[in-house]
Amino acid sequence: MSDKPKKTRFLTIDQAAEELNVKQSLIRSLIRSGELRAIQVGGRAIWRIGANDLEDYIAEAYRRTAECVAAGELKDDGEADAEQA
Repeated sequence: MSDKPKKTRFLTIDQAAEELNVKQSLIRSLIRSGELRAIQVGGRAIWRIGANDLEDYIAEAYRRTAECVAAGELKDDGEADAEQA
């Protein structure tokens, strides 16, 4: 028997939200928009996100952020909040 912990292939919406430190509703929105790949298991709205798909989403988010920084378009949370007021 191996002492290595078993790598989880799929995550629940709750686990993906915890990994990104966001609400479950954001994960559902990302799935609905197609930004985050997921599969529906069975017919009862049981969703699973591939661990690799979550890593791909994170890598793409880093890439987009780097582009925004390079273009001088990145706003911090305070600036975004001020615009919404």
